Amino acid sequence: MRAERATPHTVRSWAPFRRRAFFWLWLGVVISSVGTWAQTVGAQWLFVNDPRAATIVPLVQTASTLPMMLLALPAGALADAFDRRGLLFVVQVYFIGVAVLLAVLTALGMMPPALLLTFTFLVGAGQAMSSPTWQALITELVPRNELAAATRLDMVSVNVARAAGPALAGFVIAYWGVPPVFALNAVATTVLAVVLLAWRRPRVTRGERERFIPALRAGSRYVRHEPVVRTILLRFATFVFPAGAVWALLPLIASRQLGLAADGYGVLFAALGVGAVVGALGLGRVKQRLSSNTVLAVAGAAFALAFAAVAVTSSMSVAMPLLVVCGIGWTATVATVISELQLFLPGWVRARVIAVYLMVFLGTQAVAAPIWGLVTQLTSLRVALLAAAALVGFSAAAGRVLRVPDSHQLDRSPLAYWDTPRLAVDPDPTVGPVVVSIQYEVDDDHQPAFLAAMRAMRRSRLRSGATRWRLYRVGEDVRLFIEQFEVSTWQEHQRQHDGRLTAEDKAIEDAAFSHIAGTPRTHHLLPSTPE
Repeated sequence: MRAERATPHTVRSWAPFRRRAFFWLWLGVVISSVGTWAQTVGAQWLFVNDPRAATIVPLVQTASTLPMMLLALPAGALADAFDRRGLLFVVQVYFIGVAVLLAVLTALGMMPPALLLTFTFLVGAGQAMSSPTWQALITELVPRNELAAATRLDMVSVNVARAAGPALAGFVIAYWGVPPVFALNAVATTVLAVVLLAWRRPRVTRGERERFIPALRAGSRYVRHEPVVRTILLRFATFVFPAGAVWALLPLIASRQLGLAADGYGVLFAALGVGAVVGALGLGRVKQRLSSNTVLAVAGAAFALAFAAVAVTSSMSVAMPLLVVCGIGWTATVATVISELQLFLPGWVRARVIAVYLMVFLGTQAVAAPIWGLVTQLTSLRVALLAAAALVGFSAAAGRVLRVPDSHQLDRSPLAYWDTPRLAVDPDPTVGPVVVSIQYEVDDDHQPAFLAAMRAMRRSRLRSGATRWRLYRVGEDVRLFIEQFEVSTWQEHQRQHDGRLTAEDKAIEDAAFSHIAGTPRTHHLLPSTPE
């Protein structure tokens, strides 16, 4: 296992750039993301001097991130079902249309807060469709040994855009106003659309695609029945909820606490982005020395202390380095969580669970932003910032309970170890539900250990596709147990056979089977055919 863990570090950080398609698409994503971040800043600054700014400004972030909570999982399923380049291109055309219309209406003075929030929501909907698609597309652009480096470069692109977009928006707003910022977003998005059109993509051979609704259900079941994923996401949410206040309230920190204009706000936003880039580039070396749980704890504590100091300073020169520290802590946490998920997840469900991660990530920010705005309105900006910093510190301490497992030690590659069913009939793939019944003979002295092992078996069956699971004891023979699990269709059961099981699932079965006598007897119960 040591060799597997060392592999990602033997690849240079910039190695994926040697892949021409990855480089140009990465660059196109950076430019497009710069425009998106500039648009967000323009939308926030448009009403920063409004008497209701404490409510409106955080709601801009809510409107941009809420669609991710609503649409990311369907987008992940679509990204697995359709051509990803075509899907990304359609989304870019949609972005261009929304940005142009937003720029024109703002220039004409026809942009009240409600309409601005509506347009921001529409932009967020496009982001919800494009983010899981781009994440899944990365695996097609680089070989597996460069995937970790490509993921870190993607994190760099996010934070370069997060730094450059607000700074550029602040400059444009200071000299020409808000409407040109929205027009700039349209131009930046066009760049990515052109790159997608110019990409000569090799033909991709795919297996039989899952239908949309069953794919959604399978992804949801996996998350529901995988405690490791739930722990990682809960740990992440406890950080994002308070730490997201830095993005929601930064316009108010700039204008009210530090007395800055739009260009000064852009510089503060850029300081956060610079810290984020430093965190993304330096994390690889740090992870060679520290465990993921230690990184999360240190990053959370550093963020909390720096953010608390931001709350009490009135100096821009003091606030900027503190925000750099906040940016480092933010990115170290985000990058650690997504890398652990990438390593832990089996390939068949990776895109859908990453979509759930994005839902938790941006959905938590969407919920938190208006709450921190309300706290600011009811108390004061300083009280809101100090409360958020305290909760980030609590999240770092809670990591002693919500520990992230070391995914480097897990083998998540697919393993087809079930025997091919020998049926007397050839079932229709769409027939269902199908019940798999397995009979076990267990001696009395092994029964407590067998029953304990079957609890892990239940999770294995349910996360790989089963909709129901039960273990029965045969009344006529105290040594016999019958496991039954139900899958929606025969095709879904075939997916379990062919690509959803891993070495961990086999280890769970081996642990249970070590307590049985003889060989399990398996029957596949199909719906009876009406006469």
